[in-house]
Amino acid sequence: MTGTHRNSTITRRRALVVTGGTVAAGGLAVAGYRSAFADTADGVTDTTTVTTTDTNGATATGACMTLMSSVTEGPYYLDGALVRKDITEGKSGVPLTLRLTVVDATDGCTPVKGAAVEIWHCDAWGYYSGYTTANPGGSAPAESEDGSTANDATYLRGYQIANANGVVRFETIFPGWYTPRTCHIHVKVHTGGEKEDGTYEGGKVNYTGQLFFDDTVAEEIFMLEPYSRHSGSYTTLDDDMVYDGGGATSGLLTLKAVHKADPSKGYKGSLALAIDPDAENTGAGSGGGGEGGTPPSGTPTGEPPSGTPTGEPPSGAPSESASPSASASS
Repeated sequence: MTGTHRNSTITRRRALVVTGGTVAAGGLAVAGYRSAFADTADGVTDTTTVTTTDTNGATATGACMTLMSSVTEGPYYLDGALVRKDITEGKSGVPLTLRLTVVDATDGCTPVKGAAVEIWHCDAWGYYSGYTTANPGGSAPAESEDGSTANDATYLRGYQIANANGVVRFETIFPGWYTPRTCHIHVKVHTGGEKEDGTYEGGKVNYTGQLFFDDTVAEEIFMLEPYSRHSGSYTTLDDDMVYDGGGATSGLLTLKAVHKADPSKGYKGSLALAIDPDAENTGAGSGGGGEGGTPPSGTPTGEPPSGTPTGEPPSGAPSESASPSASASS
């Protein structure tokens, strides 16, 4: 990164993230599709090549690759996210279409139909819904100044249920950043539950991880409005405490610009996630596979911030109020 976003002070602490370099029981992951945006599932085992066909007859072939162990869900998780494809709620930013494929690592990487993929991430200035008073670091406008009609308790959070090819798709925005983390999206894969009252209930969490963005792309995005109104020391991938440098096998998304000459038009991102449906890893607390570092000023350290979450959920939201998790930061 260059300019005001350059960070030369944050030390990598990847040893805190990966437990002995082993794969956690909670999940594995595979690199992005051969065809980045086809509704297909990759191959799964290290020794077996699997070819699958999507609903349009296109095929994709790949070999399964393991990801780092599951990481902490971080301090910004909230229960009760809505099942929906578009999670923006009017939040401004560069459009991002995210496609993720869930496959079963214990069964030849067959697609996991019905898996619930949950994501959450910060807005263009580094604020999370439910925690809009937490300081993202650097200099940024107050979250309330963005002018959107987004609900402070629910924006940029959601579930999607995997189709027959194990594929889910989200419409969101390119995340901003907060100190001391690089740009990222949190992800959980659930199985065994069902959609109920607008959210996903029951079952278990098989995988908790994070998705990352190439620094070159992030540099372009953060020069644009509204991202450019957040200045300070942005953490690159090399200095991030969670990303371990493994590329797609460490959560780095495959990105494709909608318009190469104009990054403001948006990006498409993809990755495939291989899970063990019998395993469980919520990523909460020390059982999540690693610490995530010190939270930014204003982040909950055992109790949710005053007045959080704020506002009323939109129509179709679960009737019970969401309860923040106060696990280690990431």
